[in-house]
Amino acid sequence: MSGTQTQAEAPAQPAGGPRQARLFVSRLDPWTVMKTAFVLSLGLAVVIIVAVFLLWLVLTVSGTFSSINQTISDLGGSGSGLDVSDAFSFGRVIGFALFVAAFEIVLTSALATVTAAIYNVTVGFTGGVEVTLSEDSLRSAAANPNPWKRSPKGK
Repeated sequence: MSGTQTQAEAPAQPAGGPRQARLFVSRLDPWTVMKTAFVLSLGLAVVIIVAVFLLWLVLTVSGTFSSINQTISDLGGSGSGLDVSDAFSFGRVIGFALFVAAFEIVLTSALATVTAAIYNVTVGFTGGVEVTLSEDSLRSAAANPNPWKRSPKGK
């Protein structure tokens, strides 16, 4: 988000309460959106590959592929040329997962960038997305800039 507009501050509560500022997101930088989407889609790609690997491992260890092979040979006779273990070999399954993950990375990055560009075009007549900031939230954010890092108990 590279630009914001500030509207007139309107107190949401009586004079003793926190002030609030209404801000509108007036522009999304497509390059920044693409970089962020790329990093997030990389994480999703890793999740996809690990999930496919674990699923393949569970199916192999549990004997599912050999059971399916046995069922196919029982139904089709010994001459059926279909071998599920070969069709779902580790190399093929991981190769397909890598292809899907690469496709997901490219597609997610491209769609996020196009969405940011469309948002920038439409913000002129829609006004943008409104974000309300409260003085309390600003004060707590300034007191603890990293919400994941806890301060020592003595402070």
